[in-house]
Amino acid sequence: MPSYERLGELIDPASTVLLTVECQQGVVGPDSALPELAREARSSGALRQVARLVAGAHLSGVQVIHAVAERRPDGRGANRNARLFRAAERLPVQQLAGSTAVRVAPPIEVAEEDFVVRRLHGLSPIHGTDIDALLRNLGCRTLIVTGVSANVAVPNAVFDAVNLGYTAVVPADAVAGVPAEYTAAMIRNTLALVATITTADEVLGCLARARERR
Repeated sequence: MPSYERLGELIDPASTVLLTVECQQGVVGPDSALPELAREARSSGALRQVARLVAGAHLSGVQVIHAVAERRPDGRGANRNARLFRAAERLPVQQLAGSTAVRVAPPIEVAEEDFVVRRLHGLSPIHGTDIDALLRNLGCRTLIVTGVSANVAVPNAVFDAVNLGYTAVVPADAVAGVPAEYTAAMIRNTLALVATITTADEVLGCLARARERR
């Protein structure tokens, strides 16, 4: 884990954005299309840690962006070029635009100043969406990446952030995937090579110290 001094240098509220990835009811909620992932996100405490980070960001003036994956009822524009997409079409719960499934899931609270960015295609919360432009317009230098899943969307977000020139910070206890041991191995052996790995408590501690300096 990085020192508080190093982490504090990265997490300046004026130039930091917190990204939640696919923390939507149809993914991590009680009626998830992916019940194993939903159980892991909740039983591991990852979803609760995301909610704590969002609340801390709101308190500290850190911009929050919620990245949501959805599809049109007719499927127009959606990918079909991988097994994952074809399997998603057959799931009993569909992430349909405008439905309950694509609302950000409790206990995460969406504030009026948050952005909710929705995508209709692809694997990445960043590539092909408005997020990069929003980050640049917000003066973002550090992107804190949280949410699900460690299998696909979270690493995509981290890699895209790094490729676009942002510094990625990943609170390991605010990320979930299946199986649980894969998440730990992926963070240790892959994301740690390109991102600063930390914990929710350490991020919140940095934000609290930043508030004290105001």
